[in-house]
Amino acid sequence: MNRSTIFLRGAGGFSDSSRPYSYTTYPANQISRISIPNSAPSAVYEDQTQQSQALLYRLSGDYNPLHSDPMVAQVAGFTRPILHGLCTLGFAARAVIKSFCNGDPAAVRNIFGRFLLHVYPGETLVTEMWVDGQRVQYQTKAKERDRAVLSGYVLLKHIPSSLCGRSSGADNGGGRL
Repeated sequence: MNRSTIFLRGAGGFSDSSRPYSYTTYPANQISRISIPNSAPSAVYEDQTQQSQALLYRLSGDYNPLHSDPMVAQVAGFTRPILHGLCTLGFAARAVIKSFCNGDPAAVRNIFGRFLLHVYPGETLVTEMWVDGQRVQYQTKAKERDRAVLSGYVLLKHIPSSLCGRSSGADNGGGRL
């Protein structure tokens, strides 16, 4: 199942009968709640986005001018074009794969993410991760603004032997700090 919601700043008035969006209207088995642990992360991975990242990501087929045109971005309330959300999710998933799957994406069963804030191309993304069984919870922050931009979890098909018995603690997990 794929469910998405589009937020259009300042848009509205399309109907007077609809209620504001709320997860409370979804069945409980279709909502993933994410609670970031208070403990030190199991691993932290830092990666730099490129200034041209959003322009390159347009090759995926998303030609929304919000990601390339400064005037459109300004009208939407941003200081400059923003990175595609799916690109940001890709950075977080790569952090988990490199830190806990020995670089093997086939070890991933499921990826869930909740977008919290925009990312500007060129920002540094810091992904903090916590192992909980076969589930790796993560939170990705834009380092320059010290703001969380994404949170979620990656469900692994199996727990790599290198992780057996490891559930918390500030270990770099093979990532870069």
